[in-house]
Order: sequence, then structure tokens, then C-alpha cells
Amino acid sequence: MVWPTGMARDRLPAAERRDPAFQKHAITVWRGGVIRPVEVQGAFASPAIIALACLFIIAYAIEMSGLLGLLIRQATKLCARLGSVGLWLILGLCGAASAFLNNTPIVVLAAPVVKDVANALNLSPKRFLIPLSYVTIMGGACTLIGTSTNLLVNDMASNAGQPVFGVFEITPVGLIVAAAGGLYLFLIGGRLLAQADDGPTRPRRKLHEQTGDETLGDPEMFGIENPFDLKRAMISLAVFLAVILAAAAGVTSIAAGAFAGAVLLILLKIISPEEAYAGLRPEVLLLIAGMMVVGLAIEVTGLAAAGTGLPIDVIRPFGPLAALAILYGVTLFATEFLSNAALAVLSTPVAVALAESLGVAPRPFLIAVMIAASAAFATPFGYQTNVLVFQAGHYRYMDFVRVGVPLNIVSWAVGVAVIPIFFPF
Repeated sequence: MVWPTGMARDRLPAAERRDPAFQKHAITVWRGGVIRPVEVQGAFASPAIIALACLFIIAYAIEMSGLLGLLIRQATKLCARLGSVGLWLILGLCGAASAFLNNTPIVVLAAPVVKDVANALNLSPKRFLIPLSYVTIMGGACTLIGTSTNLLVNDMASNAGQPVFGVFEITPVGLIVAAAGGLYLFLIGGRLLAQADDGPTRPRRKLHEQTGDETLGDPEMFGIENPFDLKRAMISLAVFLAVILAAAAGVTSIAAGAFAGAVLLILLKIISPEEAYAGLRPEVLLLIAGMMVVGLAIEVTGLAAAGTGLPIDVIRPFGPLAALAILYGVTLFATEFLSNAALAVLSTPVAVALAESLGVAPRPFLIAVMIAASAAFATPFGYQTNVLVFQAGHYRYMDFVRVGVPLNIVSWAVGVAVIPIFFPF
């Protein structure tokens, strides 16, 4: 069997990849070096990386304009009059924003405001900070651009011959899972956290002191907020909305639209090249590009086919719904210990191969990977926003376990139930 190294990016039929002769030859090629420098470079030019980098720049322009901070402060002033219900409304608005913007700056800006308003209302901040992180995580899973995980799964699935996802294709499932999770946090999770809070409450301060223009919260934990610039904010927001609408309408791909938007903001001098560079998150981009190279290596050497063959043979007799539940559960468990990018790389080929072996559409399985890979609720280190609120709220490790494990179960049950409704097998 002849399979030259230069064919590393070719996609062979699943039956050939599972052929023992192919696997033996592929492992031999791996030892000799199957991934060439040009293929490593290709990972950095993938649509997922381009889209992420440009969306980071656009989001940073919005953040630098002061618009995000202004919206959070104004929403807090309105909602704080409703007491604890108002704080939950703020969390909901943050979750909605995270469907389009990176959730880290949202939590960075919202956490000190939520914390101070809770203290001003004589409520435990611990009741709201972990839910703030969880809500933004669930909100990010509601659109294709809400999280890097979704973009990476979309890119890898496209490389495997699957149709690309629309910006809002995942939204119906994501919204239902987020609504169920939010209801659990409101009715049960927040109360569990409040009962576990045995620390002293900060002295009550007037609300206008908590929601003014000054920097709020721990200055060592949260950065200084940018002053509001109306012109900069409106142009940045208009460019961002144009990118979303163009991609949603199918006028252009999200990568091309985001690239054009980022370049336009620089040409209009809304953000300088230096600021655009500062807005990039190289640690995220490098991680995702690196995992894409690892995923390519695993695939072309036949290790993916060899590694998924046995699990698929075990799962196949139970049918597609049970297979969906197992894939969702395994991904959900693994995301607590592995990065979201790693899970996307490892689980996406499994999802496609599992669907092919069952003779059903891969879409439901890919949706399951998207949602489950982001659902890191049970540990404080499974997601960056969890780390932020872990420090800001002075939580214990078991606080995340106590509230996050039931939320994982809720997400699992609801996700498996609704995915086949919107994406039939």
C-alpha cells in the first residue's frame, strides 16, 4: 500500500483508515515524521484561528471603547433596585453578551460590580459569582462564535468533509441547555453557595458608591476600566454587528468577515495596530493551533481510527441515542481535566466516526461535543472564568464540586433530550 508523506492532508475513506495495513504503514510513517513544517504553518492559517484572532481584535476594540463596562454598570443600577432578582437578571445579561463576546472580559468587568452590589444589599457574594462564571460559559455555547471550542469543532468537522455550521445553528439547543442550567442555579445552586458561606460580610455601602464610574473590586484581580468613548464604541459595535449579520446571512464566512472587520477598525483608526496586537490572546491561539497539529497527526497516522474502533464497536449495539448520551457524558467528564481545545480535537473525529458507523447524521454528535466540551463546571480550574471568580469570591474547591456536578448532570440530561429534536439522526 503506497501512502506518501505528502498526502498528510488527504482525507481517506473511513474504511481505508481502519484497514490494518494502512494503520501499520501509517505508524511507520509517523516514526519517520509525518507532519511537515508546511502543515504546522497551515494550522495557523486555518479558518478557526483567523476567525478567533480577528474576533479577539474586534472584541478588544469594544472593550477599549468602554462600552462593555458602561452597559454592565447601567444594567446594575437598574437591576439592583430589584434585590437578588435584579442580580440574577444581571447574570442573565452577562450570559447573553457572552454568546457574542469573549466571556473573560465580561466576568472581569461584571464580577466586582456583582460582588459589591451583593454586599450593599446584605447578600452573600458567593451566591452569585460562581453562577456568573457558569452562565457566561453556557451563554458562550449558544453561538458558533461564542467560544473557541465551537469554532475549532466546526473547522475540524469541515476538514472531515462535514458542512460548516451557521452562526446560530447551535443556538436552539444552547439556549435550552442554558435556560435549564440557569433555572437550576437560580432555584438551587445559589442557595447551596449561600449556605456554604461562613465568612464575614463586608460593611454595607451605598449603592451609588458601588456602581459609579470608579474601578470596583480587587484592583489586583481586575484591570482598570476604560473610559467611555461614544464614537469608538458605536463604530466598533457597528462593525461587530455587520460581521455577525454577514456571516449569519451566508454572505461570507465568519473568518473572512471577522478579518475584514478587524482591518476596517484599524484603517478607521478606531484601534491602533499596537492595540490590535495587544488584543490578541496568543496563549489561546497557540494552544488551539498546536492541538490542531496534534489532531492531524493522530488522524493521518491511523491512531484515531485505531483508538476509536473498539469504543465504537462497544457503543454501536445500543443505538444512536445511547451513543449520543455516552459521547456527551465522556466529553463532559473529560473537559474537567483537559483543555477545551484538546477535547475538540479528540472528540470531533470520534463523533464523525461514530455517526458513520451507525449510519446516521454526524450533526447531533458534533453539537454534543460543542456543548459538552465547554461545560467545565465541577472544578475551579476547568475554565478561565472559574479561576477568576474562585479568587474573587474566596471559594473553596468543594464549592465548585457541590454546585457544578449537579449542573453537569442537568446539562447532560437536557442536552441529550433536545439535541435529537433539532438535529434528528
